[in-house]
Amino acid sequence: MPARWFRRELKDRIRPEKAAFYPRFFKTGPGEYGEGDRFLGVTVPDIRSVARVPVSQISPEVIVELLKDEYHECRFLALVLLIRKMQKAEPAERQAFKKLYLSHLQYVNNWDLVDLSCGPILGPDCLNNPALLFDLAKTGDLWQERISVVTNLYLIKHGNSRPAIRICRGFLSHSHDLIHKACGWVLRELGKKDLEELRRFLDSYASKMPRTMLRYSLEKLKPAERKKYMK
Repeated sequence: MPARWFRRELKDRIRPEKAAFYPRFFKTGPGEYGEGDRFLGVTVPDIRSVARVPVSQISPEVIVELLKDEYHECRFLALVLLIRKMQKAEPAERQAFKKLYLSHLQYVNNWDLVDLSCGPILGPDCLNNPALLFDLAKTGDLWQERISVVTNLYLIKHGNSRPAIRICRGFLSHSHDLIHKACGWVLRELGKKDLEELRRFLDSYASKMPRTMLRYSLEKLKPAERKKYMK
């Protein structure tokens, strides 16, 4: 399938009210984190419906072309297609797709694109070798930093919480709310798997955690315990 086919299918699903709403929701104004991003106005379910083509008809070249598109929905679609290709690929081919992703991270440039893609694409390799996540956490790039955090949802689900603890600890003094939210989300999920490990983290760092990070991490605790840590 050529990229123009996917673009045409997306344009057939444009909703004008979403085209007006998304730029505000994704903070595209001057100085905001999504500054300059453009939206067609296509919902996520509609994007996913466009992606339901035979995997054999999805080429890496088309994925890259869509990933470089000025419109956010095209980039989202590219990542959905990339994930589908990876899920059906042999190990060597999966490594090639992972390399494609890492070499185009500048286009994975909003929180929904990060959260959609980083776990399925990077998680399996980082499960036993999280060095890449530690490197991404040091880049100073907001979206790569968020990738370093959110990929830990995959790791935690599969039994490795150590990288999450290290990365969240390293972001205690981070200035951006999107990193605070991501760390709090990851810590909350950690608590679902190992409540005592979450408590140990909170006992050590609750007083230093940004309030948003702390609130997110406490969401599944009982009210009395939440109150204790929020003091």
